[in-house]
Amino acid sequence: MSQKTDPADPVAAAKALLPELAARAGEMDEARRLPADLARTMAEASVFRLVTPRRFGGLEASPRTFVETVEMLSTANASAGWCCMIANTSALNAAYMAPEEAEAIFDDPHVITGGVFAPMGRAVVEEGGYRVTGRWQWGSGSANSAWLGGGCTVWEDGEMRRLSSGAPETLMAVFPAAEAALLDTWHVMGLKGTGSGDFEVKDIFVPEGRCVRLAEGNPRETGPLYKFPAFGFLSLGVCAAALGNARGSLDNFHALAMAKKNQGSAKTLAERQTIQSAYAQAEASWRAARALLFAEIDRVWEIAQTADEIPMEARADLRLACTHVTRTGADICRNLYELGGGAALFETSPLQRQFRDAQAMTQHIITAPATWELTGRILFGLPTDGGMV
Repeated sequence: MSQKTDPADPVAAAKALLPELAARAGEMDEARRLPADLARTMAEASVFRLVTPRRFGGLEASPRTFVETVEMLSTANASAGWCCMIANTSALNAAYMAPEEAEAIFDDPHVITGGVFAPMGRAVVEEGGYRVTGRWQWGSGSANSAWLGGGCTVWEDGEMRRLSSGAPETLMAVFPAAEAALLDTWHVMGLKGTGSGDFEVKDIFVPEGRCVRLAEGNPRETGPLYKFPAFGFLSLGVCAAALGNARGSLDNFHALAMAKKNQGSAKTLAERQTIQSAYAQAEASWRAARALLFAEIDRVWEIAQTADEIPMEARADLRLACTHVTRTGADICRNLYELGGGAALFETSPLQRQFRDAQAMTQHIITAPATWELTGRILFGLPTDGGMV
């Protein structure tokens, strides 16, 4: 059994990484991935082991700590924060898979995992496990991962298996990254440094013990962290990156406004009333969105510590806050980019990168506009499939 990780303050560890993360943001954009040495540095700081169960050497930290850590990293470099988020949300698999399989994966204290939940693969029932083939998009951090997971529909005797509800039966198959081919498809506008290209496997065997069913919500670990909704956790990760990215944009615009004078003007941007008003409103929007998020995190976390199940309404409120933060963050970054004027256009300005990264985050399905419809149905008390809430 792995030794328990020293419970150091992961937020402080993340803060110590900020100068290097900020300095290498351009390098990451150009490489279109998190450099291997930087990934190793982050792993050694234990920021990839926040939600790994203690029994496998992880921190098993609270959702608040997870969000604060990803948020902190993202103030300097949203791509790095995003890779941290993916490594941690994929490490949730450890709470669902057979303990001996989880032990084999997480025995290395610096292991990095990744994966894609969307069922883009096909798992054919075979004795002791599944024969898996598939290709998955959005494989953030795959180049640095030792293990990957891919969502699959389950097939038997040539037919797709279905649940009692009629929905397809799905699972996430976890396999060594060496068994997958990484495809150079990540040519994008934002979050360039996440290395979120496609990966694929062909006809590999994955034992039952390494197949995870998050939607069924039946973790083997019993701690309150694993009662927390898995898809709520993923939405927390996305919005934490958005929150930190927007904070970074606010701080960078503040520095610019204190120094920049428009051509022919004796006043800095900070001395102009229109800028003062716009910046104050952006700051208020960020603080309000953050306050709502942490209020919902703390409420759901309290339920997780005292009850066997988290009601759908509480899970929906959490998702509502996550979508709100992500989209508010994008609005803030867009407005500050515009207020930055021509100076923000250059690649040397972090405002343009934070603007691009923020817009990329809004495209994630877990905080996309459709989540307004999902949470709206629940607010109206309409029948809703809660498996993905």
